[in-house]
Amino acid sequence: MKDPNDIPAMMAEIGQRARTAAAELAHATPEAKAQALSTAAATMRERVDAILDANVQDLAFGRDKGLSDAMMDRLTLDAGRIESICTGLEAVAAQDDPVGRIMAEWDMPSGLHISRVRTPLGVIGVIYESRPNVTADAGALCLKSGNAVILRGGSESFHSSGAIHACLVEGLRAAGLPGDAIQRVPTRDRAAVSEMLTMTDAIDVIVPRGGKGLVGLVQREARVPVFAHLEGIVHIYVDAAADPDKALRIVLNAKTRRTGICGAAECLLVHRDAVPLGQTIVDGLMAEGVEVRAEGLSGSVPASAEDWGREYLDMKIAAKVVDSLDDAIGHIRHYGSSHTDCIVTEDPAAVARFFERLDSAILMHNASTQFADGAEFGMGAEIGIATGKMHARGPVGAEQLTSFKYLVTGDGTVRS
Repeated sequence: MKDPNDIPAMMAEIGQRARTAAAELAHATPEAKAQALSTAAATMRERVDAILDANVQDLAFGRDKGLSDAMMDRLTLDAGRIESICTGLEAVAAQDDPVGRIMAEWDMPSGLHISRVRTPLGVIGVIYESRPNVTADAGALCLKSGNAVILRGGSESFHSSGAIHACLVEGLRAAGLPGDAIQRVPTRDRAAVSEMLTMTDAIDVIVPRGGKGLVGLVQREARVPVFAHLEGIVHIYVDAAADPDKALRIVLNAKTRRTGICGAAECLLVHRDAVPLGQTIVDGLMAEGVEVRAEGLSGSVPASAEDWGREYLDMKIAAKVVDSLDDAIGHIRHYGSSHTDCIVTEDPAAVARFFERLDSAILMHNASTQFADGAEFGMGAEIGIATGKMHARGPVGAEQLTSFKYLVTGDGTVRS
């Protein structure tokens, strides 16, 4: 490895090694990839204490840096969370391998047989902030999809990510796969991020996973294509025909289960005919310690114009009374981030209109927005929630990290 103080040279070497590994990984067997992930999970279980010790160092760094409670929650690992990472690795290992899968095939009158098959993207760069579990999720999904990956985690999770990454490399070696298939940038220096964004010869796509500042930086400066994971400005609309018990349980869970994840509810919209129910929900949120910034309801403080379209990632939520379903849809269109939005109602027509008129990556009905997660979608894990409309959208799992190629077969066939 090049001198870590010479960032351009170091990143160029990492990129070259990733490109070489990607060429080998593209035709790795499904069995080898599954073995690598299973071994990585077993290694993590053996090294729980070492991973927790590394996390203690990161938590101390985070406290010194003045991270919010929500960010500290994202950073924190415990035995239960490490076990969840391990089961996620095993879930990805058990999935069908997407590489080489036939998406469609057909015959032409010319005598050609044409098939469209899934193929890896190549080298993926993942830039993320304080969640060390992303190291495992991104590494696993890129490996499963036949891609090499360059991981650049946040400075806060430096030690935890390093300990997890070491387990992934152990899995690769045990399966006879190139260790360079999953590389981690070994520096906190932000210059490494700037280098990644311009490595067009080495990296095929960048996936930023973090707050608005990080994603905005990547989108502004990247010369490499980007899968955007923007803010989770998540809305829940409680319709006039909402079931009171369902509405209360859904909103409380969506806001308070984990406030620091992108699927946490940030704005509650209540139909004017459901104001008594809306007030019950607001009272329940405040009883759980949530600061409710309300308009048309009695909350903790009155809402201001700055409260709409805001991602709190904290025990705070905006709440507003709307005159109709269409008013709710209009509000979400104006202030939302096309991430996840939910309607709570027993009216099928309202659900149909909500689903038809909104174009968020994830739309939900009578379910907590905390389910906006690749693992909960059966993907084993996710590399992020893509809010754009090109290539990948919603939870990005292994299948979304592939492209395709056409295989065309003839029998001495010539064109007239």
